Amino acid sequence: MGKFLFKISFYIIGIVAVLLFLGSYADGNTDDNYMHFAVEKPQNIILGDSRGVQGVVPEVLKQKLSVPFDNFSLNIVQSPYGEIYLKALKRKLDPDTKNGIFILTVNPWNLALRNIVKKAEDFPEESSPFRNMYFYNMSPNYEYLLKNLNKSWFRIYLDREAVGRSNTFLHKDGWMEVNIDMNKDSIAARTAQKTQEYKDMLNGYTLSEKRMKALNEIIDYLQPKGTVYLVRIPTSKNITALENERFPEFNGLMRELSGKKQIKFYDFSNRPDDYVYTDGNHMYKESSKVLSSQIADSIIAADRKKSK
Repeated sequence: MGKFLFKISFYIIGIVAVLLFLGSYADGNTDDNYMHFAVEKPQNIILGDSRGVQGVVPEVLKQKLSVPFDNFSLNIVQSPYGEIYLKALKRKLDPDTKNGIFILTVNPWNLALRNIVKKAEDFPEESSPFRNMYFYNMSPNYEYLLKNLNKSWFRIYLDREAVGRSNTFLHKDGWMEVNIDMNKDSIAARTAQKTQEYKDMLNGYTLSEKRMKALNEIIDYLQPKGTVYLVRIPTSKNITALENERFPEFNGLMRELSGKKQIKFYDFSNRPDDYVYTDGNHMYKESSKVLSSQIADSIIAADRKKSK
């Protein structure tokens, strides 16, 4: 028995050594979320869903505002505003933050809930990595790889950035750079498909009091640590029209919230034709840089007005 345990221990050590080696190559190609859990804790942060993770570019904000940013947005399923997101934020943000800048991207969907959801355990974010993660600043983050990687660890090495960036590359600062065919016909086809998806969803969702409550709690948590800004990211004219028809009260709610909390709400959705989109729902990366520059300019203008 002792000899057997001695022999198998070498086997186990070998497996662990291989996994440690493979995991050390995890990067922005590993999956769409890994880098959110493998960088230093930030003091300036961007929150939201897939519109936010693609639409707000930390490097552009850094150039204009002279401080580094981290985009801590995932997607509509994994990072809608809720208690799970708030708990993740508390683990992510540098606890010593005092003069942070916090950009919370909002739209009807990350503050809505499917009508059929009645219990907290049925919320979509129950399957988010935010639900099971403890460490948010480890590199390599083996906790994430063990709990949330949905492919072979050998793919980590084979798909590493050094071989070539993936079409959805997650930068260290949390920005997801999407490279996709931007031929007009391809854009039109993707936009038509995405518009139909939203049409099919419209009547199945309602703005959620629980999500609004969580957004209020997130703002309350952040305000003592810095300045909060609400931002509505634009979408194509068709999708914006659908959202405004189904949720006509949304912008009013955001203005009411911004007044109550004494924070700024920047609504860029009223200029949909100023930007280019990959599918009508997400901004093309070059337009994301333009929007990010405009967000920074709005923050600078607000600061100047405040200082007068």
